Amino acid sequence: MAIVVNMPRLSDTMEEGTVAKWLKQVGDVISEGDILAEIETDKATMEFESFNEGTLLHIGIQEGDAAPVDALLAIIGEKGEDISALLSGGAPAAQEASEASAAVSAAEVTAPVVVATATATALPEGVIVVNMPRLSDTMEEGTVATWLKKVGDVIEEGDILAEIETDKATMEFESFNAGTLLHIGIGEGEAAPVDSLLAIIGPKGADISAALNPVAAPVAAKTVATAPVAVNDAAAAPVATPTPKAPVADATAVNASVQTGRIFASPLAKKLAKEKGISLSEVKGTGEQGRIVKIDIERFTPAAAQSIATTSATASAQAPVMAAGEEHYTEVKNSQMRKVIAKRLGESKFSAPHYYLTVEVAMDNAMASRAQINSLPDTKVSFNDMVLKASAMALKKHPQVNTTWQGDTTRFNSHVHMGVAVAVPDGLVVPVVRFADQQSLSQIGAAVKDLAGKARDKKLTPAEMEGSTFTVSNLGMFGIQEFTSIINQPNSAILSVGAIVQKPVVKEGAIVVGNTMKITLACDHRTVDGATAAAFLQTLQAFLENPVTMLA
Repeated sequence: MAIVVNMPRLSDTMEEGTVAKWLKQVGDVISEGDILAEIETDKATMEFESFNEGTLLHIGIQEGDAAPVDALLAIIGEKGEDISALLSGGAPAAQEASEASAAVSAAEVTAPVVVATATATALPEGVIVVNMPRLSDTMEEGTVATWLKKVGDVIEEGDILAEIETDKATMEFESFNAGTLLHIGIGEGEAAPVDSLLAIIGPKGADISAALNPVAAPVAAKTVATAPVAVNDAAAAPVATPTPKAPVADATAVNASVQTGRIFASPLAKKLAKEKGISLSEVKGTGEQGRIVKIDIERFTPAAAQSIATTSATASAQAPVMAAGEEHYTEVKNSQMRKVIAKRLGESKFSAPHYYLTVEVAMDNAMASRAQINSLPDTKVSFNDMVLKASAMALKKHPQVNTTWQGDTTRFNSHVHMGVAVAVPDGLVVPVVRFADQQSLSQIGAAVKDLAGKARDKKLTPAEMEGSTFTVSNLGMFGIQEFTSIINQPNSAILSVGAIVQKPVVKEGAIVVGNTMKITLACDHRTVDGATAAAFLQTLQAFLENPVTMLA
């Protein structure tokens, strides 16, 4: 059955999009995960990924043309399939696709709130099946961190149903439907694959047995799920049938709901409060509209310290006394982020043939230049900012390093989007500084500071973590002098930056005190040969050793 792909909403303010480039042509075989096109929004040009398999039967919007959100973008189906009904808009199939796309845009992304809904034609009128959404391009399953509504609650359009932990962040999940929350399919702390039954919304007292037992239903439910880079999916898909579980209520949220309806707090603030034994109802929020943020928990009154001490004393009193030599271990459930990091890095390491090149850079001039730059009012750049700028400029001179391996083809990126590895409590995220080669040192510094802060507060949107063409990982601030990194695919290379070390060096035949820094480039040998990587490092070294050349 043919699938109608509509123009997605790729930003919260997007009303129409322009097809910058089609990467597939009519007649091409499409696999799940293939990039169909590059779409220009009001904020950025983003890759548009297919969540369906088949043949590209029709392109509705040509390169350079703009169209409103939900306009027919493409049709995917079986080779030779008749799609005249979908194109004419008069036949039942076309009407069905239109109704499905009107119900919800499967590619709708709102930052930081992301939504997904599902409609089921075999269910009683007004009953909506809500499935686990795909909230990032790499997400395969999600964990319900917190339910903000419970069975029996009245849901209004725009209400936050739950906070869902993905492989990259914890995101609020908003309802596009009004009604009563009739069923919760995934309890707090539980993980489930994308498209699993998350919840059911409908009229109070409605019969939902058809949704809970889809085999008995005469027609399978049609599902639509959101994704940061996805398609409008009007194809029929069976509703998952997890074992019904009662939601685990958060005591703080319940107490708050009695008084004010809900306590607004960031996921990180909630996590810190739980770890420290702080009741959110006692904390005054300083964030937007009184939202409790990380700093509010950290600055909480001394009464919190007493609570922590009491909690620690209780925990110590209950800790088992271990005999000498007794083995003991504790198992901690892996977060979604940790599991995806393990999977993606494993795939990268064992699919891409890595090799490593290291050079030692004289940093005396860089240190002097940085001191002069930072002496200017309201200006502050780090050595990492200088590495990012130098790398971006070096990539423009060596485009082979700024590539992506695509099997039958190699993609040469004319733009430079720098991924910056940032450590967070649950693992590692890589926000992206876009068009880094076109930005000044101070602009790069401000961008990195903003993205790193969002990463630590789990406020990064999927769009801010997508599209890198090269990545920099810096452990110099931890005193690490030299290390190697695993390539952040689909990049072809990643740069590992060590600490600046003061040591004896030879200059003009004399031994003097110098400042040096080792950088190591990990390359994918499928796209970057050794001589190419060596030339790139020479250029990068020249920029860092003579920073004034970056201003030319």
